[in-house]
Amino acid sequence: MSNIPKTQIAAVVPSHGAALEIRKDHPVKQPSELAPGECLVKLFCTGVCHTDLHASKDDWPLHANTPLVGGHEGVGEVIAIGENTSECPVKIGDRVGIKWLAYSCLNCGQCRNGREQNCPKAKLSGFTIDGTFAQYTVSYVHHVTPIPKTLDSNAAASILCAGLTVYRALKYSHAKIGEWVVLPGAGGGLGHLAVQYAVAMGLRVVAIDTGHEKKKLCLELGAEKWIDFKDAKDIVQAVREACDGEGAHCAIITTADASGYTQAVDYLRPGGTLMAVGLPGEAKLEASIFFTVFKSINIIGSYVGNRQDAVEALEIASRGRVVVRCECKGLSELKEVYDALKQGKVAGRIVLEMSK
Repeated sequence: MSNIPKTQIAAVVPSHGAALEIRKDHPVKQPSELAPGECLVKLFCTGVCHTDLHASKDDWPLHANTPLVGGHEGVGEVIAIGENTSECPVKIGDRVGIKWLAYSCLNCGQCRNGREQNCPKAKLSGFTIDGTFAQYTVSYVHHVTPIPKTLDSNAAASILCAGLTVYRALKYSHAKIGEWVVLPGAGGGLGHLAVQYAVAMGLRVVAIDTGHEKKKLCLELGAEKWIDFKDAKDIVQAVREACDGEGAHCAIITTADASGYTQAVDYLRPGGTLMAVGLPGEAKLEASIFFTVFKSINIIGSYVGNRQDAVEALEIASRGRVVVRCECKGLSELKEVYDALKQGKVAGRIVLEMSK
């Protein structure tokens, strides 16, 4: 452990709304400074998520702690563990993933019921504590996720948030094998993973997006039906017709546009489920109360996932059932990546490699 540097390169947001800074002198917490239960991870790579952009811009109703190192899709090697850590599930040298949920108490009612992400003592990577836009980061031994040996680190990074989020939403939608699920934004970063998880779970996918390339991608990944939202005159009617004329059983809404939620209530069949996943800062969920009740519609919020959800999402990907489409860049290019996210120019996922 003598070769652990005192400083590192990190992307830091100094204060709310301030411009991102790439610093070369950000401190590295030393092994002797780790508390019981903490571990120091040398990162190989980290994904970039829209949530990181929201934290940087400070445009959510919840506010990140600053100064802040963002990022919550990191993969790296455990290089130190805090002294007096009891029942440690990881060891030095293990390859692990760091997720949005960095810590929960594991003992409250929320944790015991599988909602660790709703723990009142939760710590969030890249939001309430420093995250993965750095060469080294500190996390917690009971919450880092072992990465399957057959899964590439860059692919695993995107599964740790984007994949986990859509997998849990599908899992808790209670959609059954052979039922129709609608995926708006199916050709995007979350969407292309959702298509594959849905297909792996035996669901029939209606992909909604726009453009020839995204259509080609979605159909290649296993979507049965495609709707181009720019060409369709009536999205609701198009979805109903695609789903045997009755409407979909489930919709996974990852968009930050409120219209996606309103349309879903209209195109779901009676008894259908709307899984609310996207986190628009100010948008309201507006739906007809009458038809929500009359059609027995279920509206469920789904927020990232717990430790078991993460293990399952990674295991499915490790068997080749889910393949991540990502572009690799260096940590120093994060500002440019944020600009591309703002302009909607990012297709698939972006992964930052620490070696670049």
